[in-house]
Amino acid sequence: MTDNIFVNLRNDDKTVFKAKNYLNHRFLPDSLPHREEQIKQIAKYWVEALNDITPPDITLYGKTGTGKTAAANFAKNQLKEALEEYEDCMVDIKTAYIRCTDYTTEYQVIARLCQILGQDVPYRGWTKAEVVNAFRSIFKKSSLGKETMLIVILDEIDVLLKKDGDGILYTLTRTDNVAILSISNFIDFKQFITPRSKSSFRDREIVFPPYGADQLVDILKERVELSFKEGTVDDDVIHLCAALAAKEEGDARYALDLLKTSGEIADDYKLEKVEESTVREAKDKIEHSKVKEIIETLPSQQLRVLESILYLTKQKEEISSGKLFDVYKNIAKGDSVSYRRIFDFVSELELLGLISTNIVSRGRGKGRTNIIELQCELNILEESIWAI
Repeated sequence: MTDNIFVNLRNDDKTVFKAKNYLNHRFLPDSLPHREEQIKQIAKYWVEALNDITPPDITLYGKTGTGKTAAANFAKNQLKEALEEYEDCMVDIKTAYIRCTDYTTEYQVIARLCQILGQDVPYRGWTKAEVVNAFRSIFKKSSLGKETMLIVILDEIDVLLKKDGDGILYTLTRTDNVAILSISNFIDFKQFITPRSKSSFRDREIVFPPYGADQLVDILKERVELSFKEGTVDDDVIHLCAALAAKEEGDARYALDLLKTSGEIADDYKLEKVEESTVREAKDKIEHSKVKEIIETLPSQQLRVLESILYLTKQKEEISSGKLFDVYKNIAKGDSVSYRRIFDFVSELELLGLISTNIVSRGRGKGRTNIIELQCELNILEESIWAI
């Protein structure tokens, strides 16, 4: 009988890892370095619940990997612990976390909240009014004489608002004893909120700035102790991972992914420790996967705009909007969109992190020009585009 490959791999002790799960960005550690102030701000609003007052709505802003989700869930867990000590509360305080990439319509979110609160509601088949009525019925006094209060975290709320409109905010803000904590990577997500919802959605805003390299070092050191065997990750490796992630707009998720992938590459090479060379190889691997994944989902017109930017970059030309449009028309071969629509595509590519834009003044009387630059490696971009 041949040896089982899975048993062999599982029992292979030639690894730099002790426990990989601590490098997952969804793992919530016992402390969140350099996010104490933001957590304290959330707590200052949520403490109202312990005084039987519905907290105000809150919005957390910040780029990907700045600790928004972790801070919100950390505060949620702290509130749950506090509730165990305050049994004299006159309301039954509940918390719920909803990832809006998983629940993308108002119906789905409300149905999920009902289920979390113990009300059996199907994800389809009812009218929206029936689901909303079932949800609001939960907030009537229980048999113990307590009212229910709900604090709901809506992560990546911009995805939900863009796809399904602001009905969810209208419903939740007009339901008694409900407080919302919204999380968004984009400070302009409120463009999707209509005046009817804005009138009741009067949120407090908390900004999460990007992590600096030194802050990322602190975060990585804690995770290294949890995740790697002693002596397998030197300080130089940690500092390199932090420096590379700092260039990625202070993204802690990227830093953790870089560290994990570096360890996996070290294992592949049967190395006794993670080296700086494996970190650089991990960077190329992650960026290649990220760019490839994004490009595979781009609509054809956006892809043509990106090809045009790639062409001009290879020609070592400064890329203005006008020059980009001229090249794009040649690539599109008669199937082109308007000059104004190109600006929308450029904005969307910038949000995806593939390019950056910068307005440059040409001097007195010459106006200003929008200059576009690639933000990923040429060879990786080129390989990803031609692979489609």
